[in-house]
Amino acid sequence: MAPGSIKGIVRDVIIVVVAVAVIWIGLQVYFGASNPFYVVSSGSMYPELKMFDIIVITGHKAFDDVKIGDVIVFDRPKDHNKVIVHRVVAVVDDDPKTLRTKGDNNQSSIPGTDFPITEKEYTGTVVNVIPQVGYITKILQPPINYIIIAVIVGIMIIKQISKNKKKKELTFDDSDEQQPNEKIDQTFNDDEYVSTRDDFSGEEKRTEELDKENTKSDENVPEFFQDKEKKSEESKE
Repeated sequence: MAPGSIKGIVRDVIIVVVAVAVIWIGLQVYFGASNPFYVVSSGSMYPELKMFDIIVITGHKAFDDVKIGDVIVFDRPKDHNKVIVHRVVAVVDDDPKTLRTKGDNNQSSIPGTDFPITEKEYTGTVVNVIPQVGYITKILQPPINYIIIAVIVGIMIIKQISKNKKKKELTFDDSDEQQPNEKIDQTFNDDEYVSTRDDFSGEEKRTEELDKENTKSDENVPEFFQDKEKKSEESKE
């Protein structure tokens, strides 16, 4: 592969990575959360939230402002190894503020999962829901996501190679176009030669025509004048 094509591919990859990074950082700043999007992975909040719904959260709402009825995202208090999205059903303590949550589809709150929720576990409050779009994340699990990435990179490579081929074809076309021009020049030269010959032949034809006219004019002179011309020539002799 040519060095130019490799540089083009690297440039395209860098542009994509930078664009994604800028968009992601912008979303983090706008929603005030390190990860503003989560996929619902269970039916504990059904029918409010269904599996594979994507929830959008905001971190700009302070923990002190969270009230009963809000749906919040938090780390499971017993181990902080799982992200939970449940509804706030009670304020257990005010100092420090401690909440108890429950899944709408669960019979009761689960200790170690639904409570005690403090500011340390709090991530954000749900502000929007995108239904069923989370199916895409299920499809894009390994190795499918890696295959898609490979396909995208392959498309970039093919695109770059096709660009290089087009450049080469244009170069060949330019060199081929010079040959007909030379032939055309030769044709013009031949035409000039032919036209010159035609000019000479035309002049010869005009001379012959003048001679013929002079001959005709002599034939048309009356005999009286012709006799006088003969006598004058004889007297000179």
